[in-house]
Amino acid sequence: MIGPVTRPRGWTPEDLRADGGWAVRLSAEEIADFERGLGHALGTGKGLLELSPADFPFGPAALARLRTAVDETQEGRGFQLLRGRPAERGGVEASRSFFWGLGLHLGVPRQQGRASQMMSDVRDAGGTYRSTQGRGYNTRSALDFHADGSDLVGLMCLRTAVSGGESLIASSVTAHNVMLAERPDLLALLYEPLVFSRQGEHAPEEPPWYAAAILGVRDGRFACRHVRNHVKSAQLSFPEVPRLTDAQLEALDLFDAILARPDVCFRMHFEPGDVQLINNHVVLHSRTDYVDHDEPERKRHLLRLWLSLPQAPALPESWRDAYKDVEARAVRGGFRGQHFTPEIEAFEARMAAHHGMAFRVYADRDSHKGVPA
Repeated sequence: MIGPVTRPRGWTPEDLRADGGWAVRLSAEEIADFERGLGHALGTGKGLLELSPADFPFGPAALARLRTAVDETQEGRGFQLLRGRPAERGGVEASRSFFWGLGLHLGVPRQQGRASQMMSDVRDAGGTYRSTQGRGYNTRSALDFHADGSDLVGLMCLRTAVSGGESLIASSVTAHNVMLAERPDLLALLYEPLVFSRQGEHAPEEPPWYAAAILGVRDGRFACRHVRNHVKSAQLSFPEVPRLTDAQLEALDLFDAILARPDVCFRMHFEPGDVQLINNHVVLHSRTDYVDHDEPERKRHLLRLWLSLPQAPALPESWRDAYKDVEARAVRGGFRGQHFTPEIEAFEARMAAHHGMAFRVYADRDSHKGVPA
């Protein structure tokens, strides 16, 4: 029988307005610690895949802030906003290196799409969100509430739009408990597998779709993975997958509607330099559409990292096809894409060893080649 989720804890926008601890302004000491470590990394002349956490020797104040932030994503509200580093310092490439360094200290970066990119530029590149292979990060469209394909998603704001582009977040724990109170019969359907499209970003040996439940519990801990746009795409693209029933459609519609309610959805404006860290398993995110600047150098621009974390808990078994590994202290998640290289794999293996994480995410691929997993 499905009951209310108590672990992890949920929140409402009223809770966040009453306690602003979700946003932390970095101190001068913390910023100086970060900048010294960044300067060292830039001085090495290494490319992103050659760098390691040791190349970013952030000082003790900065490292303590990072530990507190990631703890908040795992055992607290499920997200944290770090504010105060000047985004213009050193230009875009310096900010890209700084953000990469943060990610290396936290976990193992994961690929994010068809190009097998390890960091994405979130800006309008003329993409179409509502399409069978659409992704939201290269459009200026309003997005559905969703989870990205990793334990943690990080966004770093470099420039803002003329108007719009607000970040929207909602506690999937709170949405679950609201739906349980209103329609437990429909909530139960979200614990059953649905088919998701890989949006054309699958590796050559992967099928173009997978099945997973939106909601699940593992070791007494709740998790949610909701990507409505990919469910819609699977229905449009693959006639061989099961058709959604009227009840399933009603369940998805209600869950989306609850997430958008003003007593569930929290809105925040990014400032240049902001770093937002979100636990994908307990917080869903979205954004409003936006009006951009005409000048290319002024257009809205964010950077995005997907990270597999050493302290993230085990995930529901039904997510295995999506994440490749669902055990704790294991590298998992990401969209491998079509430009995966031995250099990427070697980098991931090195980072997994650094964080003490199992590295089995390519076992199925290797078994097809006759290589022991």
